Amino acid sequence: MNIVLLSGGSGKRLWPLSNDIRSKQFIKIFKTDNGDYESMVQHVYRQIKKIDSDAKVTIATSKTQVSAIHNQLGDDVGISVEPCRRDTFPAIALATAYLHDVLGVAEEEAVVVCPVDPYVEDDYFAALKVLGEQADKGEANLVLMGIEPTYPSEKYGYIIPLSKDEVSSVSAFKEKPDTRTAESYIAQGALWNGGVFAYKLKYVLERANELIGFTDYSDLLAKYDTLTKISFDYAVVEKENKIQVMRFRGQWKDLGTWNTLTEAIKDNVIGDAMMNEDCSGVNIINELNVPVLAMGLHDVVISASAEGILVSDKEQSSYIKPYVDKIDQQIMFAEKSWGSFRVLDVEEKSLTIKVTLNHGNSMNYHSHKNRNEVWVCIAGQGKTVVDGIEQTFTVGDVVTMQAGCRHTVFAVTELQLIEVQLGENISVQDKQKFLLK
Repeated sequence: MNIVLLSGGSGKRLWPLSNDIRSKQFIKIFKTDNGDYESMVQHVYRQIKKIDSDAKVTIATSKTQVSAIHNQLGDDVGISVEPCRRDTFPAIALATAYLHDVLGVAEEEAVVVCPVDPYVEDDYFAALKVLGEQADKGEANLVLMGIEPTYPSEKYGYIIPLSKDEVSSVSAFKEKPDTRTAESYIAQGALWNGGVFAYKLKYVLERANELIGFTDYSDLLAKYDTLTKISFDYAVVEKENKIQVMRFRGQWKDLGTWNTLTEAIKDNVIGDAMMNEDCSGVNIINELNVPVLAMGLHDVVISASAEGILVSDKEQSSYIKPYVDKIDQQIMFAEKSWGSFRVLDVEEKSLTIKVTLNHGNSMNYHSHKNRNEVWVCIAGQGKTVVDGIEQTFTVGDVVTMQAGCRHTVFAVTELQLIEVQLGENISVQDKQKFLLK
């Protein structure tokens, strides 16, 4: 099974846990059977592999998310990186070309495309496999998954099938309606369009060549920034006559707001927090190292992270985005391919960061033009390389680096350090990478 997971967006509706780098699909809030927490992307990836251990999973994403994907899923997952955002049709075309030209997937093989962030159960992943098998039959050029609606939603488009069969031809597509119109669609047997579909690889390659014109994956990647922004629905789905829809009756939720997300979280409290017995319908998610206490609250979400603190009525939390858009703040937490960092203090001429490197990982060998740096090891064991000189790095060790010197750090075990940046113009752009010989 070949699966393309669409992973985009900045997730501002889930501030302060999400930011421009850390989208909602990377927040670890779903408890596993062993008591640990996993993110949406980890949950989806694990369940796909559970259904089909040989599945080829490719994530179509922006370059800002690549580090988080590697951090959470490792290096085995395929990643199709969009140089810039051009909506879902260019993203799917690029991912399809990546499958064909980079991973060597044959043109006759089926590809299943789905968002990375719905809240679903095991039956959904089994349905993805069936969806791919239906596309393999070649009865239609596109096979969509139609989700049985549970209420007349205004958030989704609708698919009206020709029959009530499990797999049916499509009669019509309808745009996102108002509630009354949605009720009339459902009365006609309409299904939610959740953006899940399957096709034979050659079909999308042919459509993409008709609309864009390119020779191979490298050529498409090179001209990507010149492409017109257009959704896959507008570019392909609504113009296709040979199309089917497969019904899905299982649980499917879009966790795009705090209100819907808290419905799916098993634990009312995550992190250092507590509430008294007079609270009801309260969810607390605390990533800070200070306790949170709630008393006498009802239907409220409290979320605290290095980015900020949210205290909101659950229904009102759906309207958070315009307020978050007004916040102009440096990224305070991010996952990298080697680990993660959390900003502890920001001053005019200094920045203090706590860095965690996963064992066996290292930073790039790099230098900075405009700042000096100091590393203090606070946990674990590693080694540093500064201008070609290697030294062990253990608890209590201090390494000082002047502007312009080349440096990196390796984690022999999980390694934690405090990094102090000192300079007039501290910027994430002030970095030059080198090969370590």
